Amino acid sequence: MEDEGMIQGVDKLTTPSYLVVALAVNGNKKTKYVVRWALDKFVPEGILLFKLILVRPKITRIPTPMGVVPASQVRDDVVIAYKKEAEWQAYEKLLPFKNMCAKKKVQVEILQIESDDVVDAIKQEIVKGNINKLVIGASSSGMFSRGKGLSSRISESIPSFCTVYAISKGKLSSLRASDSDTIGSSKDDNSSDSSSVTNSSRTEWTDQGSAATSFSQFFSTSLPMQRFEALSSINRTLHQRTSSFENPEKNTDFYRANSNDFSARSFGTENHSWTSDQASSSYAHSEFSTEIQGNNVDFELEKLRVELRHVRGMYAIAQNESFDASRKLKDLKERQIEESIKLKELKAKEEEAKTLAEQEKQEHEKAKRQAEYVKECLRREAAVRKDAEENALQEHREKEKLLDAIIGSSPHYQKFTWEEIVDACSSFSEDLKIGTGGNGIVYKSSFHHTVAAVKVLHSQEAHRTKQFQQELEVLSRIRHPHLLILIGACVDHGCLVYEYMENGSLDERLFRKNNTPPIPWFDRFRIAWEVASALVFLHSAKPKSIVHRDLKPANILLDRNLVSKIGDVGLSTMLQSDSCSTSTVYKDTGPAGTFCYIDPEYQRTGLVSPKSDVYALGMVILQLLTAKPAIGITDAVETAIEDDELAMVLDPEAGDWPIDEAKELAVLGLSCTEIRRKDRPDLKKTVLPVLERLKAVTGDAQRIASMTRTTPPNHFICPILKDVMVDPCVAADGYTYDRRAMEKWLEASDTSPMTNLPLPCRSLTPNYTLLSAIMEWKSSKQ
Repeated sequence: MEDEGMIQGVDKLTTPSYLVVALAVNGNKKTKYVVRWALDKFVPEGILLFKLILVRPKITRIPTPMGVVPASQVRDDVVIAYKKEAEWQAYEKLLPFKNMCAKKKVQVEILQIESDDVVDAIKQEIVKGNINKLVIGASSSGMFSRGKGLSSRISESIPSFCTVYAISKGKLSSLRASDSDTIGSSKDDNSSDSSSVTNSSRTEWTDQGSAATSFSQFFSTSLPMQRFEALSSINRTLHQRTSSFENPEKNTDFYRANSNDFSARSFGTENHSWTSDQASSSYAHSEFSTEIQGNNVDFELEKLRVELRHVRGMYAIAQNESFDASRKLKDLKERQIEESIKLKELKAKEEEAKTLAEQEKQEHEKAKRQAEYVKECLRREAAVRKDAEENALQEHREKEKLLDAIIGSSPHYQKFTWEEIVDACSSFSEDLKIGTGGNGIVYKSSFHHTVAAVKVLHSQEAHRTKQFQQELEVLSRIRHPHLLILIGACVDHGCLVYEYMENGSLDERLFRKNNTPPIPWFDRFRIAWEVASALVFLHSAKPKSIVHRDLKPANILLDRNLVSKIGDVGLSTMLQSDSCSTSTVYKDTGPAGTFCYIDPEYQRTGLVSPKSDVYALGMVILQLLTAKPAIGITDAVETAIEDDELAMVLDPEAGDWPIDEAKELAVLGLSCTEIRRKDRPDLKKTVLPVLERLKAVTGDAQRIASMTRTTPPNHFICPILKDVMVDPCVAADGYTYDRRAMEKWLEASDTSPMTNLPLPCRSLTPNYTLLSAIMEWKSSKQ
């Protein structure tokens, strides 16, 4: 049993150093010659472990996108990643040579050393691993760039116990033998000086050297049990040889006896080598030869003692490992018992949890039934409350109608029921959706054969908000050609009915949404004037002036003939009429509006005035010129004017811009967007006259363009006749009709043809401006 434990310990230990061959390589194409030579040389000798040593220079500089920088200036994780990549690339270079060794069933250990001194690195590894065989390449490339000079330096620096083989083109170029290999040769040189060595002594010494070599070969290739028996036999032989050296008279018989035991397993190569050496020294003295034989035997005995101590050490290690394994097995058994106890406890707790879960489930079912009962009661109460609220609301409406009939303060808009709104919008079909805003969705609809736009607010409670009431109050009491007309409303559900604008918003046309045609430059001049005139009208309203506060291209709508109208006045603010007489009187309010169009001073202080709308008008003017987003547009236009490159920022799709007029309009827009309110021009006294003059300058271009139109403008059409008006006049509802058609209408009804509301009076005011435009259009068509 003790022998078997020792044998098992021997198998578990690592390969001894004298069975390891180190190969110093650099991974180039000539490395295969070094590996192939080593395989052919050492595999037949029983050496089955090669150690491939590759020396890489130390990494001190790291390549980065900014160039190659010292490693100390790069993060640690980057340096580590770069080193791992270099190590992986070196390993890939050595992988084919590892596969060559694997085909020969030779184990390979790849060792990468990072050092700037190749000689010192290889020397330290040889000393550390106690390696007694080293194979190097004698080529002039790669790691051995100095060729034979570097291989010589390696041979000189390697300790004397290691044999160094230098290979060139697959052949042995040079050999530096170790001390153990040179003992025989040195002794042979000494023996060559003697001439008294007899043939019998030479034969005896050759047999003993062959026996030692044969034993090493046998020990490295035999089975574990045979290896142990051989070591035991050699241990006994050591004592016999020691005693024979103490008795010189018995020395000759001892060598002759042991020589016969080992001669059967000796190698032919070493036997031949020693025999040749002894033959060459036939003239040496026999006494000196006997001394040489004794020294060599001592060396072999010392080597065998070292091997025996190594085997005993392996046996001790095996015993320690066996003890550790038994102790770990005991610990595992104890842990298994503890785990089984814990498992039983967990199963018991699981059973308790299942019981509790079942109880909780029963309680949940009971609570669920109670909740259903309470929910049913609440549903009944809600139904009763809803009926009471509807009755109260109906009574409230009847009271309001009665008060309106008595007081006569009914609003100037038509009231629609929810059913009429739903029917006009085809149950809010997605096909009729024409826009989505921050407060609601806009649908195209039809009321009494009149196309309209219905704005449905998102929230059902939106009709109670201040914004909804504000928009309803403002639009129902004011009329202007360039303000969006409110036709009616459904107050209960927060719906507003506006006139329909065929060309959508100015924002959509400027950025050509859905590939719409661009707006000509002369129409943009006119739109700027129309928006400014509508703002002047709001600011001059009585008894309270109105500030829009949310003017932007998305809130400027265009009809079929690109006539603009301002809508979405829900954020408007009413000021005292005397407040608008000067730009230095404001009303304190919370900031509201759209980013990029809000007055910076109003956004900072919360104080609003008509100059707040002037700032938004300036942004709209700049967008009319450039058709660019509002962000950064002031800087772009100002830079273009300073560099005399205004034409570069003008919208090229608008046609051939008149540069002088466009520059004047751009300067006006920039003056309106001044940061400080006091630096902005007055809307009525400065801005509107300039825009009116620029609109007149573009009249010729507009007339030429209008000659190409085949259909009359929308505002030339009478809402009653659906044809071009002959004598346009303005009725009390603010709409323009043909005089004859309106007179016939008034003979049958006192309500407005557009709003279906009672007219305050029956007077008709001639619209000479429109009449002149109609006549001019007719003359251009002839």
